[in-house]
Amino acid sequence: MSKRHPERLLAIETSCDDTAAAVFEGRVLRSAVTQQQVVHEAYGGVVPELASRDHMVHIGPVVQQALREAGVAATDLGAVAVTGGPGLAGSLLVGLSYAKGMALALDVPFLSINHMEGHLFSILLDHPDTAFPWLALVVSGGHTQLVHVKGPFDYTVLGQTRDDAAGEAFDKVGNLLGLPYPGGPAIDRLAQTGNANFASFPRTHLPGYDWSFSGIKTAVRYYLQDAANAGRAEEMRAHQADLCASFQQAVIDMLVDPVRRAVRALGIQTVTVVGGVSANQGLTQALAELGHAEGFSVRWPQRRYATDNAAMIGMVAVLRRELGQTDPLNTGIRVQWPLGAR
Repeated sequence: MSKRHPERLLAIETSCDDTAAAVFEGRVLRSAVTQQQVVHEAYGGVVPELASRDHMVHIGPVVQQALREAGVAATDLGAVAVTGGPGLAGSLLVGLSYAKGMALALDVPFLSINHMEGHLFSILLDHPDTAFPWLALVVSGGHTQLVHVKGPFDYTVLGQTRDDAAGEAFDKVGNLLGLPYPGGPAIDRLAQTGNANFASFPRTHLPGYDWSFSGIKTAVRYYLQDAANAGRAEEMRAHQADLCASFQQAVIDMLVDPVRRAVRALGIQTVTVVGGVSANQGLTQALAELGHAEGFSVRWPQRRYATDNAAMIGMVAVLRRELGQTDPLNTGIRVQWPLGAR
């Protein structure tokens, strides 16, 4: 006979193109993810309609997989949490509807979680001893932000991109270079063997801690067009690794500079790098070297918790439940949901 555990929680994530579920009981008992890369790679990016349809197919099996592998029955759950935004409207609706249905059927508390808070606090999944305050560099396909984290849900966004996110720039440049989608991992892999001084791409520096990545994306496109017009297209293909290294180094330089300045201004001892781009070897190496030079520690989550996953959503839900917070079942999706907004 099942017995409900108030601290046992199911988390669901469907904000974009990954269908994920995780079971928590003080820690992650099980995390399951189904990715849609093969669905979207032919289009060079995520197609919202296809993403939402794929979520509808996989959400039930993924939730059941997480529960089964955790050895937990649905009737054992004490709460259900789900990503409420930001993200693609159709994708969010699939997860939110499923989570609400479960919470209603089980008569347990429901929580709608900000996807970006998931990334922000994902560091606690691998590094639960991370002490406040810390500086978080949030870098993903859709977001690039620098956040001063002073305590649980007490943070200030210091800077953010004014146009493309860093991960978006990686994917778009990967497409220009003829690399498979998503372009970010492919660029990082090739950059390891390339010459970062092969091409000189511009570094955009804005006032404060903001970024702009549209300029470097355009610069790469024009560089390749000029080379093609000059009959050097074949040469560019032979130097693909060098182009990747040159582009990646420029992006890393732009990402690292505001971190350096913010650390000095705030006297921060710990920097976290979270989000899908935190898996980029060049970026983590550059930040580790900066930390060694400036005297601060750098932490990042495991790759499985860096990209979109439900464990990070569960982490935020656990923190909110400790504060006695829940959400009503009439809570809707929030396609735009800035960090810090309630």
